[in-house]
Amino acid sequence: MMKMMMGGRGPFGRGFGDFGGGFGGWDDESGGRGGRGGGRGRGRMFAGGELRLVLLRLVAEQDRHGYELIKAIEELTGGEYAPSPGVVYPTLSLLVDEGLLAEVAGEGSRKAFTVTEAGRAELAEKAGEADALVERLKAFGEQRQRHSSPPVRRAMHNLKVALGQRLMGGLDDGVAHQIADILDEAARRIERL
Repeated sequence: MMKMMMGGRGPFGRGFGDFGGGFGGWDDESGGRGGRGGGRGRGRMFAGGELRLVLLRLVAEQDRHGYELIKAIEELTGGEYAPSPGVVYPTLSLLVDEGLLAEVAGEGSRKAFTVTEAGRAELAEKAGEADALVERLKAFGEQRQRHSSPPVRRAMHNLKVALGQRLMGGLDDGVAHQIADILDEAARRIERL
């Protein structure tokens, strides 16, 4: 039961995505864990090729390195989602291989990326799609902000941590039933509010 509640991936699984409110994380294009997110249920924040287009658009606005791109997407969503480096960096490499981005000197040892003429041409061709993706990211963040409560989110995080710690230490059947009773009672009380 606890494993199901934690998203089916062990004590620190996907979070509380199974509660239907989207408190778990989005999967990004690679199917890996993104940052915070949810809302549409389990699924991907970006369909095939969409992250590629968003990154191209953001680099066209100004030269950026990978971390800056992750932070820019997180800003667009009001802090509600950040793609994982494990999908951003390979996508940037793909864009370089396709000749749409080029590497340029960045701060210190960081590689920055700049858009090429071919990248600008593709972006011009897909401007409407790129604009729609950026608007979708912004709307996602705005929706999450409207439907979230900082105190409730804090309490959910605390519950996740407490459950994770107890599960890591192992549970005997008696303690597992006690925890399940507490959670069931909390659910009933919340439903009655």
